[in-house]
Formats: sequence, structure tokens, C-alpha cells
Amino acid sequence: MKKTSYIIAILFAMLSNIFAQNVSSLIEEAEKYYKEFNNEKALEALKKAEKIEPKNFDVLWMLSRTYVDIADKMPKSTSEQEQAQLKTFETALDYANKAINVDGSKSVGFLRRAIANGKIALFKGVFSVAGVVNSVKADVEKAIQLGNGGNFIQGVAHYVLARTHAKTSEKWKPARSVLGLGWADNEIALKEFKKAIDLYPGYMMFYVDYAHSLIREDEYNLARQMLNKALSCNFQHQDDEKRLAEAKKLLADIKNK
Repeated sequence: MKKTSYIIAILFAMLSNIFAQNVSSLIEEAEKYYKEFNNEKALEALKKAEKIEPKNFDVLWMLSRTYVDIADKMPKSTSEQEQAQLKTFETALDYANKAINVDGSKSVGFLRRAIANGKIALFKGVFSVAGVVNSVKADVEKAIQLGNGGNFIQGVAHYVLARTHAKTSEKWKPARSVLGLGWADNEIALKEFKKAIDLYPGYMMFYVDYAHSLIREDEYNLARQMLNKALSCNFQHQDDEKRLAEAKKLLADIKNK
């Protein structure tokens, strides 16, 4: 009897190890596809991993990221397509919540929830979902407070905080103050963009959005510097081709300012 129990324990340990290795290889596969901007293949690998380990923190936050990337590329010409995109963003939010429920001590879970909620807020309009915008700010500040995940995660966290301040502060302050959004400030955005770049230089979107906020303050010389840096960045995100075109257009627009 003891021998049988021992054998069962050994077999269980071997199977657990095989499953762990399988999940690890699927995560690596998804990362490879992420770097190739192949969202569908990344999703396929991660869904396989989820079936094996449905409460694996890395699988859950990576699924949130993948659904955001898929939604960003979805067509939205019709109301049906728009609703499909919103549903995909909401799926990304659901996976971020699942990741936080598994482990609330890691920055990337809160960062992914902030990003998913940020996409939903932009979709619905900042004024119509002020509570969601406040949640974005709270989550990204939590990610920064936790301070883990490495320079890239922290750099993106500061970037998301900067962009939240920048986009929200574009609205008329008296109107947004009534909604509890009076905290938004482009000057804070400038500081947060700089922190993001200091932590993780070479990420194109950091420079382009920083330039937008600088232009709002008539800081044209520094904006040109940031845009020229954007032009020298390697592609690291699926939107970088679009960002490159945006940087070139902005440079042309402020050429004589």
C-alpha cells in the first residue's frame, strides 16, 4: 500500500513538472509571437496555457495584453464592429482582474488593468466614464508604488500615468472638475513622460506623446528633439509604424515654430 502511494506521488510530481514545462514553453512561444506582432498566434498559445493552468499569473496578464492588442486592430466601421471591439477590451479587463486576484503584489497586473480601462474610457468618452478614468489613475499609481516588474513595466506605468493626465487635461477644467477629474494636469504629464523615458529609453510612443504635451506648452525645441529621437527608435510595438508617420507629420507641422 505504501509502495503504491509512493508511486502515485512520483507520477503526480512528474506530471506536474511536465505541465509546468509545457506552460513555460507556451509562454515563451506567446512572447515570440508578441514580438512579431502576431496577436492571433500569441492568443492561441496563451489559451492553451490557460487550459493547463487557469490561475497562472503570467498567462492571465499576458492574455489581457493580447486582447488589448487584438482590439486595437479590429475594424470599427459599423456599430456591430464597434461593439465587438468594446467587448474585446472588456475581455482584456476581465483577464487583468483575474491576474490581480491571483497575485495583487505585482505591478504588471495593475498596469494591465489600467491599460484595459483606459481603452474603454477612450472608447466611451472620458466625460461619460469619469469613474473609469479615476480607476486608471489609481491602478497605474498602484503599479508605480509597488515598483516591481523591471524598468520596462515601470516605464510604461509612468507613461500611462502621463498619458492619462495629458488626455484628460485636454478637456475644459471647470467641466471635468464637476466629474472629479480636476486633478489632470499637462505639467504633471510632462514630468511623467520624462520619467518613462529615463526608465526605458528607445520606446517610440514615449517620445511621440511627450512631444504632443510639449507642443501644448509651446516647448517646440524640446518637442523637435523628442520627435527626432522617435525617428531613430526600433519597432517594438505593433503601432510603431503609425507612430513613426505621426512623428514625421508633427515635425513638419512645427518646423518653423
